Amino acid sequence: MRFLKTLAIALLCTGAMAAHGQAGAETLKIGTVPGAYSDAVNAAAKEAKDQGIDVKVIEFSDWTTPNVALDAGDIDLNFYQHRPFMENASKQKGYRFDIVGIGILQNIGLFSLKHKSFDQIPVGGKVAIANDPVNQGRGLLLLQKAGLIKLKDGVGFLGTVDDITENPKKLKFTEVEGPQLVRITGDVDLAQGYPHFIVAAGTFDPTSGLIYSGIEDKLFAVSFVSKDSRKDDPTIKKFVQIFQNSEAVKQQIHKSFAGSDKLYLLAWQK
Repeated sequence: MRFLKTLAIALLCTGAMAAHGQAGAETLKIGTVPGAYSDAVNAAAKEAKDQGIDVKVIEFSDWTTPNVALDAGDIDLNFYQHRPFMENASKQKGYRFDIVGIGILQNIGLFSLKHKSFDQIPVGGKVAIANDPVNQGRGLLLLQKAGLIKLKDGVGFLGTVDDITENPKKLKFTEVEGPQLVRITGDVDLAQGYPHFIVAAGTFDPTSGLIYSGIEDKLFAVSFVSKDSRKDDPTIKKFVQIFQNSEAVKQQIHKSFAGSDKLYLLAWQK
């Protein structure tokens, strides 16, 4: 009887400790897209677990749903967008978001699997660009930098195909969701491309771009975004610190960008 009583007390104490542990656990759901961003967050999640944060990484295949999920409270953070993209989405949808930690600045480019130079692109050639306002604007600026088109003065990265004023090669544009651009690069003469998606797809060399945007503008660094009401959340702050101070994260990012320093920058270090 004494043994049974002791066992019962032990079980009750164990149950109480487990319940307390579950109640006190810090948890985060983070939305990402496949490739470097997902890889990096997963690397940080392993270290976060050792520091008492249970991180669940949720991958999305588009650039719309992660913000819908964040606004609905289905996730706590997302890590896939830069400030201009976030501000444009907030303006259109009424989101109240804020950046809680700066991340990776990648060097986007123009890629071709059919031609080795812009001169070889034929009249009437097909060009694939991102379909969202900000990233489409960045792609068009690259085309202008390459001398293929001219845009209205002052439109900057908010330019669209309607802002093209000169198109001497009569290029035909196909607008595609950003993550899907890598899939159709072989079907067009020229495509806007994101190195981390190219690496993840493994279809061609991400360092083979005919031209790149440059990685000196931190404005386009992909960052951690939360609801404005949670920007001072201590668990979120703790995770961002883990991410930015992790050697494993830095090593994974380098690997996810094909080991090429010219494709990305750790924006929080600059």
